[in-house]
Amino acid sequence: MSMSIFEDRLNRLRARMAEVGTDLVALGPTSHMAWLSGADPHGDERPVMLLVSASHAGFLMPGLNANSVRQLTDLPFETWTDEDGPAAALECLLADCGVSGAGHTVALDEAMRADFALLLVDAMDAPVRGFSTDTLGHLRAMKDDTELDALRACARLNDAAAEAGFAALRVGMTERDVACVIHDYYKANGAKPEFTIVGFGENGAFPHHHTGETVLTKNLAVLIDTGCRIGGYPSDMTRCGWFGDTPDPEFLKVASVVEEALQAALGVVRPGVVARDIDAAARSVIAAAGYGEFFVHRTGHGLGIDIHEPPYITATSDAVLYKGHVFSIEPGIYLPGRFGVRLEDVVAVTADGQEILSGLSRNIWTSEL
Repeated sequence: MSMSIFEDRLNRLRARMAEVGTDLVALGPTSHMAWLSGADPHGDERPVMLLVSASHAGFLMPGLNANSVRQLTDLPFETWTDEDGPAAALECLLADCGVSGAGHTVALDEAMRADFALLLVDAMDAPVRGFSTDTLGHLRAMKDDTELDALRACARLNDAAAEAGFAALRVGMTERDVACVIHDYYKANGAKPEFTIVGFGENGAFPHHHTGETVLTKNLAVLIDTGCRIGGYPSDMTRCGWFGDTPDPEFLKVASVVEEALQAALGVVRPGVVARDIDAAARSVIAAAGYGEFFVHRTGHGLGIDIHEPPYITATSDAVLYKGHVFSIEPGIYLPGRFGVRLEDVVAVTADGQEILSGLSRNIWTSEL
């Protein structure tokens, strides 16, 4: 990404800080730092952070890493050595940020190491502490055009990889064999595998099944939940199928209910809606069909640099949707000892509704033996 993108993000962060009354934002070597600055420093026990105030933005940077990180950002560094320790450099950085006095409000990166956060808080004079949810987190949740383009491209490649996985199914293959087919497709097309869940039969009833050595036989349900990464942004999609002869009638019934639940959730998505209303739309369909106890997780999660990030689509979330929010909708029904069905699409909130990033049909895949 160009430096102008990071300058724009820094300007937007400062405007948001003024809006919510935050004097200092403190970021560790996390995805927050990468999003704001383009820098992704080596993370170990040596304190490294990016501090942003209304008047200054700069890094506390171990001298050991300074030259390599300098290639990624033009923001100033306060460097320190293993011999001297970080205290003096941090004091200088806080002075540059204009927060050396008492009572300043600091928003801490919630993914920062606790020892880094305590080092900063102890160096300040009785700060009012909070987290970055309302500042940088708020901005990250609303994707810009560059991010949306990256997420679209990754979703479309993921479509083809999932199709390749289903097309490869043969008697005697293991779950891990199918995952390898999908990963090979990613790598051949310039993507990095992010994760792949392949669940045969009863393994599909574990929402976070560990893909393993279970062997495919005739007349089994197959669940594939997979994602890759292109240009720093991920994809995430789940599709289901039946390998064998005529599918189990209850499998088809469950799949129909899950599809109806997903469509009900999509029908709610637009700017101004509260996240819990999307969850309720999906959950009510599944409960009405008599499977409520078997929908055991939230309806969705945001996607961005992180594959799980705000907004979270849960029964208790009061997050309001804005244009640019991107998240999964993934209702599921899991029948222990039998099978599980989850259908998942990633959607972007538009000015008047939503855009589904995947182009792959949600129809249940069936084999031709």
